[in-house]
Amino acid sequence: MTQRNTPLSPSPLPLVRLADVRRRVVSGAQLRTQGVAPARVAEQCRPGGAWQLLLPGVYLLHSGPPTSEERLHAALLYAGRPVLPAPRQESAPYGEAMITGLAALALHGFSAAPPLMALELIDVLVPRTRRLRSAGCARLVRGHALPRAQEITGVPVAPAPRAVADAVAQLDDPQLIGRLLTEAVRGDHCEPAALVRELNDARLLDRPHVVSAVDDLLAEGRALAEGRLYDLVRDGGLPDPLWNVDLRMPGGPHLGGVDAYWPEQAVAVELDTRAPRQDEDAEWTQYARKREHLERLGITVVHLTPRKLREAPEQQATVVRTALMAAADREPAAYVVVLPR
Repeated sequence: MTQRNTPLSPSPLPLVRLADVRRRVVSGAQLRTQGVAPARVAEQCRPGGAWQLLLPGVYLLHSGPPTSEERLHAALLYAGRPVLPAPRQESAPYGEAMITGLAALALHGFSAAPPLMALELIDVLVPRTRRLRSAGCARLVRGHALPRAQEITGVPVAPAPRAVADAVAQLDDPQLIGRLLTEAVRGDHCEPAALVRELNDARLLDRPHVVSAVDDLLAEGRALAEGRLYDLVRDGGLPDPLWNVDLRMPGGPHLGGVDAYWPEQAVAVELDTRAPRQDEDAEWTQYARKREHLERLGITVVHLTPRKLREAPEQQATVVRTALMAAADREPAAYVVVLPR
C-alpha cells in the first residue's frame, strides 16, 4: 500500500525518484514530456493522492506541506515561460523570471526581511510582455528592463537594489522601509546611488515616507564613503590632506568644496555621492563645470565613487598617488584660498 507522503514512482517518470527540488516541483508540460497523461495527473492530485496542485499548471510530487524552496521554485515555474527539454534547460530553467521583493531580500540575507516561510506571497519579476496573472503564492511584478539575475542557492534572484525597490513598492510601513534601505547600504549589499536609481525608476520618490528614508540613506552612504576615503589615505601611505574644505579665489568667487585637498601638489579628491533624481542632468552640469574650472586653474581633480572605494581601494590609492607624484611635472597651479567646509 502506498503511503500518502511517499511519491509515486512509475517507470515512465524517472524524475520523481530524484531528490532535487526541480524534480519535485514540475509543470504539466514537463509531466507530459515524461509520458504522464493528464488523467494520471488528475488521479494523483485527488484528495488523499500522492501529488498536489501548487499553482495553475504546477505540481508538487508529494502530499506534504511545501518547503520554502519548493514554493520558490513553484512560483518561478509558474511565472517563467513553459520549460521543455532543451539544451538550455539546465542553465535557464525559468526563462527570464527571477525572485524579487521581500523573498529576494531574505535570500540575500537581509535580517530586516521576514523569513521565507512567513511570506504569504512570493514576488516574481517577469518581462512586461508576459501574459499571465498572479495566482496563489506567486505575485507577478512586471518590468520593462530586467536586471541580470544573481543565483542564490540555485534560485535566480534580482540584485539587491531592484529587490529593495520592488519590496518598497508593496510596503506602507515606514519603519520597515527605513530598515531595509539602511541594511542595503550598511550591509554592503549595494551603493546608495544604485538603490536610489531603482527607487526613482519605480517612481517611488514621490512618497513622503520613502523620501525621508532616502535622505537618511544618502547621509549614511556619504559617511561610509568618507570613512573609506580616510582608510584609503591611511592604508595607502599617502600624505595627510586637508579634509572637507572649500576653495576660493583670493578676494574672488567660491570655486566649490572638495573632500580632500593637497595644497602643495594642488590635487583634490571629490567623492561622487550624487543620487539619480529628476534634476540629475542639472546637478551633473554643475559638477562638471566646477571640475573644469578647478582644472583650468591647474588643480588636478580625482573623481572617486563609493563603489570604487569599496571594491578596489588599492587601485584608487594608486590613482591618487600617481596624481600627487605627477604634480612635480606640471606648471604651478593658481593660488587659491582654502577654508574649512
